[in-house]
Amino acid sequence: MLKIDRLSLAEAHILVEGATKKSHDMGIPMCIAVTDEAGDLVAFDRMDGGKISSISIAIDKAFTAAAARNPTHVYNQLCQPGQPTFGIHVTNEGHFCIIGGGFPVKVNGTVVGGIGISSGTALQDIEVAEAALAYFYEKTGLKA
Repeated sequence: MLKIDRLSLAEAHILVEGATKKSHDMGIPMCIAVTDEAGDLVAFDRMDGGKISSISIAIDKAFTAAAARNPTHVYNQLCQPGQPTFGIHVTNEGHFCIIGGGFPVKVNGTVVGGIGISSGTALQDIEVAEAALAYFYEKTGLKA
């Protein structure tokens, strides 16, 4: 029997809250997605003004980060022609995202979920995701 650690809905909402705070500070309305460890959606929020086209991108970033156990931006360079993971971006029915802004959520070294942010530039999305994670660890007292 396997024991699986995953984010609760309340914990997912803490991540959304942290992302929303940072997004407000930056003046960029974001789409914010949080998944469980398997990449299945737990919580989603599109801030007023968040791009409609960013809805599925945020969800795909969170899916990729959780399921692949890595930040999405690491695949951007690895997915170039001639690189070992070229083509991975078209797997999982096109849901594997190589755009920065998706991070796994880890607790004690175990991936328990993923967060995906979209509507800014990739660098802005990364900044908001990192702030959401810092907020999450601060509020919960959990360790990555």
